[in-house]
Amino acid sequence: MSASLATVSYIGATILFILSLGGLSNQESSRRGNLFGMIGMTIAVLATVFGPQVGAAGIPWIIGAMLVGGAVGLYAARTVQMTQMPELVALMHSMVGLAAMLVGFATFIDPEAAKEFTGSAKSIHEMEIYIGILIGAMTFSGSIIAFGKLSGRIGGNPMLLPGRHWMNLAGLLVVIYFGGVFMESHSIADAMTPVLVMTVIALLFGVHMVMAIGGADMPVVVSMLNSYSGWAAAATGFMLSNDLLIVIGALVGSSGAILSYIMCNAMNRSFISVIAGGFGTASAAPKPAGGTAEPVGEVVPVNATEAAELLREAKSVIIVPGYGMAVAQAQHTVFEITKVLREKGVNVRFGIHPVAGRMPGHMNVLLAEARVPYDIVFEMDELNDDFPATDVAIVIGANDIVNPAAQDDPTSPIAGMPVLEVWKAKTSIVMKRSMASGYAGVDNPLFYKENNRMLFGDAKKMLDEVLTVLKA
Repeated sequence: MSASLATVSYIGATILFILSLGGLSNQESSRRGNLFGMIGMTIAVLATVFGPQVGAAGIPWIIGAMLVGGAVGLYAARTVQMTQMPELVALMHSMVGLAAMLVGFATFIDPEAAKEFTGSAKSIHEMEIYIGILIGAMTFSGSIIAFGKLSGRIGGNPMLLPGRHWMNLAGLLVVIYFGGVFMESHSIADAMTPVLVMTVIALLFGVHMVMAIGGADMPVVVSMLNSYSGWAAAATGFMLSNDLLIVIGALVGSSGAILSYIMCNAMNRSFISVIAGGFGTASAAPKPAGGTAEPVGEVVPVNATEAAELLREAKSVIIVPGYGMAVAQAQHTVFEITKVLREKGVNVRFGIHPVAGRMPGHMNVLLAEARVPYDIVFEMDELNDDFPATDVAIVIGANDIVNPAAQDDPTSPIAGMPVLEVWKAKTSIVMKRSMASGYAGVDNPLFYKENNRMLFGDAKKMLDEVLTVLKA
């Protein structure tokens, strides 16, 4: 393939990637967006493999690697459950970081690559390598820790080391110092030490950064790592002089950063406070003197039959799904209940909080898998004003995103966080295994409100019982 044809292919792939991102912004067009992305990636891979930058001798190796990687990806796509998607996404981000790091080292030790640059261009190229390895190492180790937390292999509590911010600052200063040493080195051997020191510090920083972030912030962490992987890909593009990789990396990096900002707003937190960590402890912190009293009232449990009767008598129902629904894999039963209620003339809608679940759009993906119609799935801002006119609001495995303490208790760790106001419905039903607090470690006054009912047990089992009663 000639250089001009490869360039035209890259331009076409870039347009398809932009259309793909645009399609993914809406549920109805998401399938088309995915299709655009797949076509664009196919064009990009073919243009790269058969383009002028790859010699004939390297093509068999590339095809072999693609077959191995494709087989692994196909196996993962067929076997990984929808509830495991957050940790799979984190693992994929780690692969992008690892690739950027390895490409950086390969470019660094390649004597032929260094000969192509002289003067200021050589300095810029060396800076690209250094920054690319830095971002790649941070993304790789941070994503591995995120994978461990999301999969339950590592606890969700934040690891808050004494003086952790000073440690991070010291690490940054060391990285900057060795960056100067690297730029002034005259040989690969002289530059190897600063690169290795920087890589070790970057790997440790990635581990420390994500370990210090609590479980309640994991959706933001996933989108943050998505942004990091994009910038790592862009850095790889600079190292390889691949314009398409630069553009793709910039698209992913910027969109991930915007998504992180949106999700931070949804939690009423700043991006810096998320990186600083400390949110998502196992138990609520003690309230200061004079703070709001602990929740008072009586918890009213109900069984599946009573919950079904409340739904049967309702004219308007709002369902709020959470991570508990994902764990129980109850989304299909939820859809069956929705169909039964809608056939009876009940107005059923779903309310989605931006940070429900463990990754951005987690609940939307689960509901789409269960074939819940798009037109009855609404964002939090679209439904909050409708709760006072709703007969029953049913919460399935959610906690912090429906906590009234966010509005009523200025001393609460989640104070100011926008939440779904389910307690304003005539009756709310909360489905949980126990009275345990959510990932934020905050007790929920919703459980004690007079109009609230608690349906304890596994979400899928309880919903199956509810469905049986409704059909009867």
